[in-house]
Amino acid sequence: MKPKGRGEPGLGNPPGQTKKALKQRFLKLLPCCRPKSIPSLSENSVEDEFELSTVCHRPEGLEQLQEQTKFTRKELQVLYRGFKNECPSGIVNEENFKQIYSQFFPQGDSSTYATFLFNAFDTDHDGSVSFEDFVSGLSIILRGTIDDRLNWAFNLYDLNKDGCITKEEMLDIMKSIYDMMGKYTYPAMREEAPREHVENFFQKMDRNKDGVVTIEEFLESCQKDENIMRSMQLFDNVI
Repeated sequence: MKPKGRGEPGLGNPPGQTKKALKQRFLKLLPCCRPKSIPSLSENSVEDEFELSTVCHRPEGLEQLQEQTKFTRKELQVLYRGFKNECPSGIVNEENFKQIYSQFFPQGDSSTYATFLFNAFDTDHDGSVSFEDFVSGLSIILRGTIDDRLNWAFNLYDLNKDGCITKEEMLDIMKSIYDMMGKYTYPAMREEAPREHVENFFQKMDRNKDGVVTIEEFLESCQKDENIMRSMQLFDNVI
């Protein structure tokens, strides 16, 4: 895990350049939002509203999404046009998500981690990520409060979404990240490194030593320990 140097980019409000770089990484995250496919903004709101009505899956109106997220109308227009350009159906399935995500980690196997990340964006668990799902998650990660971002990270680690993180779940997460980053990224990595990471995680997080980490323990531990806060940047580094 890479500690961040200045402040907490990714957990607080990052400086301009960092924020721009982070936004670009997230625009690359889904096949529908690669930067090269996002056209320039249009001043014609009638045209924008018309576009919203011409896809198989029609997203909520721009005004409603603006109220639900921390994006401006123009930002939503840019994001939606890129989304619609490559996803005419208005949704992304897991296989498409994994295929595109693998392009950013050619040195390793990103398929397992991409599945975990897909499930975190697929909040209604219907097997697809809609435009609403995407911008809702993006809004939290880029512009949410510290608590918002920590809750999102907890949901990512809580693989079966039962409200707690087990050692087995955290081990699956860590193995998937090591697999994704590839052997060249960790040339000296020992086979037991992921398990040791999990043990350290639970030693810090599992306050009552019952073998699981609850959201309350997770938030309390992260908020009280600067090193744990920095360790939360792990998912930022691989998104």
